Amino acid sequence: MYLQNLQQDEIFVPSEMKSLKSLTQMESRRGLENVIISNGKIVNVVSNSYGHIPNQLFFKKAEEMLTDAQLNFHKRTINKNDRSFITDFIIDDKSQFTVKNDKDLILPMLRFKNSYDGSEKTSGHFGFYREVCSNGLHVSQAEIEFSIKHNKNNTHLIMPRLNNLFDKFLDNEFYTITKKFDKMKEFKIIDTQEFVKAILDRTKLFRYECSDKNSDPSKKSREVIEILNYEALLLNEEPNLWLGYNAFNSVLHNVLKKSFGQQERLDKKLFDEVYAMA
Repeated sequence: MYLQNLQQDEIFVPSEMKSLKSLTQMESRRGLENVIISNGKIVNVVSNSYGHIPNQLFFKKAEEMLTDAQLNFHKRTINKNDRSFITDFIIDDKSQFTVKNDKDLILPMLRFKNSYDGSEKTSGHFGFYREVCSNGLHVSQAEIEFSIKHNKNNTHLIMPRLNNLFDKFLDNEFYTITKKFDKMKEFKIIDTQEFVKAILDRTKLFRYECSDKNSDPSKKSREVIEILNYEALLLNEEPNLWLGYNAFNSVLHNVLKKSFGQQERLDKKLFDEVYAMA
């Protein structure tokens, strides 16, 4: 169901690099000679040596990698304020895994990021897509390396061949880390509120209590608890560490206002802290 309803933001918005002097008729200091304009808005000020990499070049080359590797995929695109962008390629083939429950499907995923405001490095990495919650899981360590040659008049993007990278990821990480998923599922959570409080004490992701004077769970804390209990009911199983991690992951990606890079770093921290309880 989720694979047919993936987010599809427009990421190929008009963008260009223009000299600041041409817009203001004023001289600018060295290192701030140009602006990046995205969908009619100035989103960055850059130097003469900066090479603008438009989404059309980057994401289409990334998609060519998957097509050349003959991988079947579903695509999700996210645009944050015409400044930062991602395309997730969710691989839908024999390389899939269920976490001790046929309804809990995990698929390999490749995420590519680009930004026009400098907030995200032009990059790619492997991860996982969990169909139940439709979130990306960024606990993989495998990065995709490619070279970017750019200057004011000449921008080249050289992508690697994906075939060997994907096979290596499946052999070395996909099945290794999914064993950790299984282990997390084996550890039941007796008190969901105490679990949420303990993880928040360790990660400082947000505050557990409503306030200094009100020790009840905050709105975000309640949302984690509700997602955890809902998924346990949906999958017909008891609350466990795997579902607990994914409940936090859902709030991290859908409620907290974080950049893509921050989400990925916090995702890994959450995973490590929850897994440490197993």
